Amino acid sequence: MHDSESVYHTWFMNNEDRLKAFRTIKKGLKKVISDIENETFGNDFKGSSLETVITAISEQKQVFEGAAHPFFWKPKLRIPDIYENPENQLAFGRFLNACLHAKNEKQVFDEIVKLDQLKIKGLGPAVANIIYFLHPTLFPPFNTAIVRGFNALFHKKIKLGSWMAYLEMREDILATNRQVCLSKDLGAFAGLLFEIGSGRLILLENVNAVLAAENEKRVKVLKKRHHQVLDDQIEENAHSEMQYHLARLGQSLGYHVWIAQNDHRREFNGKKLGEYSLSVLPLTHLKKSVFDTVSLIDVLWLNQNNEIISGFEVEKSTSIYSGILRLYDLSLSVGQPCKLFLVAPDKREKEIKAQLMRPSFVKEQSLKSIMSYLLFSDLQCDCDAMCKFGTNISILDPIAKSV
Repeated sequence: MHDSESVYHTWFMNNEDRLKAFRTIKKGLKKVISDIENETFGNDFKGSSLETVITAISEQKQVFEGAAHPFFWKPKLRIPDIYENPENQLAFGRFLNACLHAKNEKQVFDEIVKLDQLKIKGLGPAVANIIYFLHPTLFPPFNTAIVRGFNALFHKKIKLGSWMAYLEMREDILATNRQVCLSKDLGAFAGLLFEIGSGRLILLENVNAVLAAENEKRVKVLKKRHHQVLDDQIEENAHSEMQYHLARLGQSLGYHVWIAQNDHRREFNGKKLGEYSLSVLPLTHLKKSVFDTVSLIDVLWLNQNNEIISGFEVEKSTSIYSGILRLYDLSLSVGQPCKLFLVAPDKREKEIKAQLMRPSFVKEQSLKSIMSYLLFSDLQCDCDAMCKFGTNISILDPIAKSV
């Protein structure tokens, strides 16, 4: 637990994006369920609403690396059989809907058993990675490294593609976790198993095998993890830098500035971002659920009457699509005109354009009129000048881009 590059610290404990993902994935699943029910889901993984959900899961890195692969449509094998078979697709949608609204573990357990009995070709316990983000205290994630770590730690030989094997593994994890109290969130225990299964953590139970056959692989994993941690640090610094520039610019224009609640402790240039933000978001008229969503927008500008003038979502490496959804939710939630901006690296400009040209967004005329995007380079280069010469939000017009 003292290893700063362990999954426990880099993914489970100190990753704010992990917590944001729970909300994004739940919202995305509602779209998947709706598309299936309305027969607009499509016949491929690519471009579907399911791709958005699984991408949000895969972006958690490390533990969920490769989570999308089981859901890719493999035409030669005709799997997973939820794209061409309408009955299987509908059953999958009903399964997701039941899990989304389940109130206890028995309800989810029963749905898993029913799904398993349908024997949908290619649709196995990789789906547990979705269930985890709905019920993290009841159902652990599931992948090759986790299974390998489980077998080593518990001296078992469960199979990767079996739902019954997953449920057996879950029972052992729950029983052991009750004894050691690692965390109520089973992601912590899954992270431990992932470390063992990937060869990064060596135990007495697997020492001979690891030393004999996995040492070279372990070194590669260590190097890869080291680079991942460095990349994450660079990304976090760039994210904080953009929030810093936007906060500084907002204040110079005479606006109150709010920085996402969970980013107040982040630092840039030796100062905590919270120093540039209101200590409390003065939107007490909003419902709690709406307030919780709005308070996590990366940067807000408010006028002297505490009305939101603009919202900014910084998307360094996370899903552009989910960023658009968060901003769109903001505009619908506050019920007043405000300008919305995606802020992203220059290399992601094509991706932004493609996402904003999705049919679902093109149909929303109101969205096109209020949403633009800013590139990192423009904000970095022009921030000082805008602070000096700007008088209101229109100073962003020369660098704001739209589709």
